[in-house]
Amino acid sequence: MRIGVVGYGAGGKYFHAPFIEAADGVELAGVVARSPDKRAEVAEDFPGIPVYGSLTEMLDAGVDAVTITTPPHTRRELVLETIAAGVHVVADKPFAPDAASARELDEAARQAGVVLNVYHNRRRDADILTLAGVIASGQLGDVWRVHSIMDQDGADTLETGATGGLLRDLGSHLVDQMLWLLGPATHVYATLDWTDRFGEPTDCGFFLTLTHSSGAVSTVSASKLNHSTTRELRAYGSEGSYIASGADVQADALFAGRRPAMEHATWGIDVPENWGTLAVAAAAHGCPRPRATTPGSTPSSPARSGTANPDRCRR
Repeated sequence: MRIGVVGYGAGGKYFHAPFIEAADGVELAGVVARSPDKRAEVAEDFPGIPVYGSLTEMLDAGVDAVTITTPPHTRRELVLETIAAGVHVVADKPFAPDAASARELDEAARQAGVVLNVYHNRRRDADILTLAGVIASGQLGDVWRVHSIMDQDGADTLETGATGGLLRDLGSHLVDQMLWLLGPATHVYATLDWTDRFGEPTDCGFFLTLTHSSGAVSTVSASKLNHSTTRELRAYGSEGSYIASGADVQADALFAGRRPAMEHATWGIDVPENWGTLAVAAAAHGCPRPRATTPGSTPSSPARSGTANPDRCRR
């Protein structure tokens, strides 16, 4: 499959092109980049890959699918152009600014008979895959609550304007993770933090509580203006708990210039210092046990059991 990347900001550079390069049976067919600086970056990162000045040029050259990772306010027209060309498309998140716009894109894709999807790569984050494995193992019993915190000290990366804000950006990932783990939500409560320091009101932090149809409750929260870099997951069930405080392993590696195609066997593997702890009554009278993090490149979600320092409760 020949896939083109439309846009070469942080999304295209770090979260799309490297994984297309690494995927089996997939070819990076080209990149749409307009500015001289971005075109130079593509040439340095992927020598020999075609660089196009517009989506139209790329579609005329021929691709099987495109992934669109341009700023949110530009995305609708590009998705519709791709669909009209009969080409499959992956839209980066936020998929659309509102439900009506999302339905418009969905209907256009159905009418054209092409696949349209949204890029929720954080379902493959090491920490969320590990939590999915813990829940699937049944060791927590009936899951009552899951808490997810992901603060980033990155005010300069906050997307502003009517289609921006942190809830649509990072929030769409965190909410998607909880819906994927716990199923559909029946009730939602939300509070947002607002700032006008960028010239127009923008939500820069949020706290959401979701009640799922299963009866479980999840909370998700994040901020980009509070100078905090925190990633924590907590899950509580009828038989115990799982708590993990770690790092964004794959993102950290990508920002450091590493690429999954160059280290397939070890990509997404977290260090033992970031492993979460599983505490259940059947395990040494409730003593927490380290749980090895599931690599982000693992094809299925059940986590591997970890035994780092298995005797620590007896010391």
